[in-house]
Formats: sequence, C-alpha cells, structure tokens
Amino acid sequence: MSRTTCITQDGPANALALNKDYSQVVIAGRNVFKVFSIEEDEFVENCNLRVGKNLNLNFSCNDVAWNTIEDHLLATAATNGAVVLWNLNRLSRSKQEHVFMDHKRTVNKVSFHTSEPTWLISGSQDGTMKCFDLRTREATRTFYSNTESVRDVQFSPQLHHVFAAVSENGNVQLWDLRRPDRCYHQFTAHSGPVFACDWHPEVAWLATASRDKTIKVWDLAGKPSLEYTIHTIASVGHIKWRPQRKYHIASCALVVDCSINVWDVRRPYIPFAAFNEHKDVATGVAWRGDPHVFLSTSRDCTLYQHVFQDASRPASKANPQAISLNSKGDMMYACRVNMNPVRGPAKLSSILRKAPLHSEQFCQASSVMHRFLCKTPRETQCFHECARRYILTGRPLTDICDHNAAVAKDLNRHHVSLVWSVVKTLYSSKVGDFGQQIPSGNVSREETGLGVLQTTLGTSTGLEPIITGAGGDGDQRSLLGGGGETPRGAMSAGEDETETDETPEQHINGRMGLGNLPIPQGDFFFGDGEMDPLSVDFDRMNNGMMGMSLSNGLLGGSHMLLDAQTQQDWTLPSEAFPLRHEIQDRSPPPEQFPNHGSPDLNDHDSQPVTTEDQPSSLLSVTAIPRLGLWDPSHIMVEMLKHHASLGDVQTSTSVLLALGDRRRSLTMLDEATQEHWLLGYLDTLARYQLWEVGTQVIQLAWIPSVMQLNQQSTTVHTSCGQCSKLLQRTGWLCDRCHSSECALCSVCHQVVRGLYAWCQGCSHGGHLAHLQEWWEVNKQCPTGCGHICEYS
Repeated sequence: MSRTTCITQDGPANALALNKDYSQVVIAGRNVFKVFSIEEDEFVENCNLRVGKNLNLNFSCNDVAWNTIEDHLLATAATNGAVVLWNLNRLSRSKQEHVFMDHKRTVNKVSFHTSEPTWLISGSQDGTMKCFDLRTREATRTFYSNTESVRDVQFSPQLHHVFAAVSENGNVQLWDLRRPDRCYHQFTAHSGPVFACDWHPEVAWLATASRDKTIKVWDLAGKPSLEYTIHTIASVGHIKWRPQRKYHIASCALVVDCSINVWDVRRPYIPFAAFNEHKDVATGVAWRGDPHVFLSTSRDCTLYQHVFQDASRPASKANPQAISLNSKGDMMYACRVNMNPVRGPAKLSSILRKAPLHSEQFCQASSVMHRFLCKTPRETQCFHECARRYILTGRPLTDICDHNAAVAKDLNRHHVSLVWSVVKTLYSSKVGDFGQQIPSGNVSREETGLGVLQTTLGTSTGLEPIITGAGGDGDQRSLLGGGGETPRGAMSAGEDETETDETPEQHINGRMGLGNLPIPQGDFFFGDGEMDPLSVDFDRMNNGMMGMSLSNGLLGGSHMLLDAQTQQDWTLPSEAFPLRHEIQDRSPPPEQFPNHGSPDLNDHDSQPVTTEDQPSSLLSVTAIPRLGLWDPSHIMVEMLKHHASLGDVQTSTSVLLALGDRRRSLTMLDEATQEHWLLGYLDTLARYQLWEVGTQVIQLAWIPSVMQLNQQSTTVHTSCGQCSKLLQRTGWLCDRCHSSECALCSVCHQVVRGLYAWCQGCSHGGHLAHLQEWWEVNKQCPTGCGHICEYS
C-alpha cells in the first residue's frame, strides 16, 4: 500500500493490535471493538465483537493483544478488572471465550508471550501482575509490585522467562517467571509515572515513556544503564520501536500533541519524522512489519495507516544556529557547516555505495559548536560585593547614596557610583525639594558654598526688574535706573514713592538682599569703552562667554561685586572682547517687555529710563525669571530602564529599594516592570546563593507577589519505603500498608531517633552517619532495591 488510508468509527479506540502476518487489525475501546482486514487501499470490517444481548463492562477495553502464534486468539483488559479471552473461530455470534476475574481493579495492560501461545500476562491498577495459563484457564502466578498501579507489562524477546513492568511511582521492575516472590532487579527510571515500555526487537534495550516528557532507553545487558534520553513537548503515553531500524522509535502523547513522532534516539530534541493526520491525541501505534508503514488510532474516532513518504520533516525546519549563555558569562554558539564537495576516490565510493531509500532522505547536515569562556570574573565579583555591602534601608537617603556610591567607586564601577550621586542630588533635602520654591532671604557666601549670591525668586509679583544702562566717567548707576537717582517705576510693591536719603549703593543692596554691603567704586574697561559693574554684553552672554545663571537661581557675575573691594583693576586688553558691530539702537524701555507681574510696569506714573547721553547701551536685563517647578521622575525612570536594559538589574532594583516611599512619584514606571526587576534580581541572588540578601530584598519589597515569596510552605513529605505512599500524618507509620519500617535505618535496621536522612529517589533512609559510611564505598541503596542513591 503506497498511500495513507483512513477509516472513521462511532467512538474512540483506546488500543489496537495486529495479527502475526499483519493482514488484520483489531481496535478496542469503551464503545468500539472491531476486526478489520487491511486491503490494498482501504480497511474492510470483518467482525464486530460488541454484539449480543448482554453487553457489560467486559466489552469496555483499555487494551487489546493478539496472540503471536495462534491467529484466532485475542485478549482484552477491561475497566472492571476482568481479563477477557476471545476466540474468532467460535461459530456463535459471541466470540467471548473466557473471563478471568482475578484483579480487584482496572486492568491497564495485557500481553502475550512471544513464543509461548498459552502464556498471557496482565498488569492492573491494584499493583499486581498475573500470569494466566490458557490451557488450565487460571492465574498460575501472581506478582506483587508494591506500587500503586502497574501501567505496562512486556515480555522480553531475548530472554524467555523475563518480563518488564513499569508503574506510576517511576520505577521499572524486571521479573523472572520462575521467581514470583520478588523482582530480581528494580531501578527508578523517571521522576513521574511511567505509562509505557517496549523491548527492542534486536538488542537488550528497554524504552520507557513517562509523564515527565521524556523517553529513556536503558541497556539491560548487564547492570541497567541509561543510553539515550529523548525530550518531548508533552507526556508520552505510548511507544513502539521501529522494525529494521535500530535507533528509531515511534511515540504518541497523552495530551496537547496530536502528532505521532518517529525519533532517532541519537538526536533527542527534533523528531526524525512527524505524522499530523490525527485531530486529537493518538492512543496506539503498531508497525506492519515494514519500517515504512504503521497504523494508529486516536480519540478522534479514526484509524489511520501511515506511509513514510507522507511524513513531515521537522529537522528541515529547525533553526540552524543557536546561542546560549550561562551565569558566568560563558557563551556557546552552534551553527551549520557546509559540506565540502566530494573529489577523487571518495566520489567513486559514494557512487558505488547503495543509495538510500527515498523515505530516508530527510535531512543530512553537519554542525560545529564553539565555546567562548569569560576569563575575567570581575563582574561576578562586583555583583557579590555590591549585594553584600549595599545599604538599602535604615539610614537617611543621603547617607545611603553616599555609602553605595563609595562601594561602587571602590569596585571601579564609576558609572554606578555616578548613579547614586545623581539620586542623592535629585532627592536630597539639603538642596531643596523639587517642586518647592527655594526660600527667600539673605543668603551669605558661606551658606551657598559657591561664592555667589542667591536671589529672591519666590516673590508674589513674579519677575523682578533689573535695568541697567551704560555708564560714563565713573558714574555709578543702580540696578533700577540710570543716573544718580532712583526712578519711581523701580519701587517695589507697597513702597512709598517719596525720595529717601539712601545712596544708590544702599538701594542696590537692599533690593538684592545684601544688607549694607558696599558696592566697590570701580569700572570694567572693555577696550576703549566703559561699562557699569553690572553691565554685560548681551550678545556675548548668549554665546556663553559670561552671564547670569538664571536656571538655578544664581545671579552670575555678582561674585565680582564681592571681590571688588580687594581687586579694583579690571583692565583688559582691547582685543580681549572685540566688538562685532556697533550697536546703534538704544535699549528698549521696560514697557516693551511682557512682564505684567512687575509692579514697575503696572505703575502708570513711571517713566522709561533712557541713556541718551551715552554712546550705546550694550545690555538691558529687565527681569530674572521665576524658577519653575520641575519633576525629576522621568529622568529617574529613564536611568533605571537604561541600566536594566544593560543587564544591570541590581542597580535598578537597589535604587528603587533605597528610595522607599519616594518611588511612588515614579508613575511612569509600571508595577509589572518593577516586579520583573525584583524577581530577576532575586533569581540572580539565588543563583549565587546570596540567601540573606535575597531575604532582605523580599522584606523590603512593596509588590504583594514578591512579598509573599518568603511565606510559602517549605514542608517536605517523606514517602513509605514499601509502597511509596506519602507520609502525611506521621513520619514513621504508613496509612496504606501500615508499615513502620519508615523509621528504621536501612543500614543497622534500628529505629532512628533524631535526625533522619533519606533518598528522594527510592524513599529509603536511616541514620545520617550510617548512610554516609555506606555511600563512601557503595552507590546503590543499602536495602537492595537497586536504586542508585549517590546522586540523590
């Protein structure tokens, strides 16, 4: 048959089996039990075994097996605990030959011996296996697995008296039919329940499939050893070795995956071939003796015959390149290598070699893997030191920032040290809280620490006018007008407009909060021209040559007033500040500036100040703008995101923890991102075993999902060494088998009082000192269960 064939039934089938010459197939389920002949391009129904007046649970099948010698005998595993024998040669309508009611619970598997047609073995949910003799029609032997459930039993094709059994506790047991008292070998194969096993038809290999999403191949020629492990995307329910192909095995999943995959055990991550015809998970696979044709059933009520030429090729769609990083910074890179062209004798040998079949030409490729090692552990050391030495709480933010900046600087992480300094500058109370007005008043030079004057900005009238004009012949002018008198428009709000006896110097000092600080009697000489002490070239101020600092509330150039008493000679060479052009226009009057909050401009009686007697006016500054409200949260968010994008989640998380309640102002940073940073930092701390620092981070966390991490249960339940049942009520008595051997030491067989150690693989344990002495010279469990405890 050269193409895929399908037939649909009334209900899903749980299993299928082929006769000895692969010409007939039987499918069995809860509501279907039929025998089909396999024709050239279709399935032809031969017999429906669900007939008769008395349909009961004996017809509800979990598994079906066809006798390998007698072509007319079938056996089914019923859900009510019965093992039913069927005879297709019966002349009556009902083909039921005999019912064995020896099991107490559901039977999961039945299997005929490969060479003895009268031997039938079954595995049940009650934890027992029974061998039936079809001649005497009774169970001749009973095998107790001491487990909760036996999921599969299979006779060995190489050893006549040996069969394998797998159970839900992850163990594999090897039994000899001549010794039913106990298995002669047992080992733990998987971390979860084992659902299926299959002997290799050519070599002493046993394949096992489990809920842990792996298929494992065990070499049982001597001591059991793991040869290959296949990783799947879902729990594996059924497996079957491919005939005439040593390394190929077919599998189908229990959930999620509807495909039937054929694996090459030497390539454990990508299937060799995939068949995607089923719309629901497959329930059984059987090869027709031909490596290119097999049959399958599914929960979608279909029976398929698959041919390899219709298979998909996952390997051809795989990514040819891959990269991986570990916690130490090492990198692994794998890529495909182009095959060199064949020349000379190699070309001739390839021609003489037998060409592979078309169905086997899936993907032939060669790859190479490179490993790049991170030789300098500096980053790891810096992470360790920062995590241990950082202070995140318990002190003022200023002290925390200073300490953490010093730690980062000591580790030569200057960029991180700068981050902490910026955080201190933005959120320290010593320089004023942002969003608040800087307090007004007289500020001394010592308080500012900069030798400059801090002017009053938070006035009720907004901007404060300062008008200057060019002076001549040593004539001093105040900040509020030209000449030697104070204009009326320069009066502050609420000030009497009558003339006073104060000098211009006293008036300036009073307006700027300088008290009675005297103004030095001296002029600036810029080439051939003259300027007042507060007159500045407006164009040069725009070019950054000199000017007044308006953004931070500091009046630039005022330090010259303070130092003028000690230094009077400000003469500069004429070429120091060459004039670019002659300014013809006079400075505009204050009325042209849109400063409606100034009391001088609102006063209609005030007159504009003119300096017609001067050759030119180089600068006329009308007002110093108010310092606006500024929120630094957007800068903080961008800085934190920048460091997180660089992989430095430690800095981002530590800054958020140190800010405390101030982090509420970072509204642009969503909670999901903060949770991601916290969990990433905790994961890295756990990787380096920095448990104390991780606990501190969890305690300081503000997100509920992170705060609850240290509140999760850490209870570990032990298991009974006899039946593997969890010991929930007590730690020494099993509720199922009522065995008290859980408290006995496996080495000295005495009751353990005090510290008890046990193996998580086989659940056997005892005194810690005795087990340590035992494992120094032995690898297997001291009870003789066969489990290798040295890696537990």
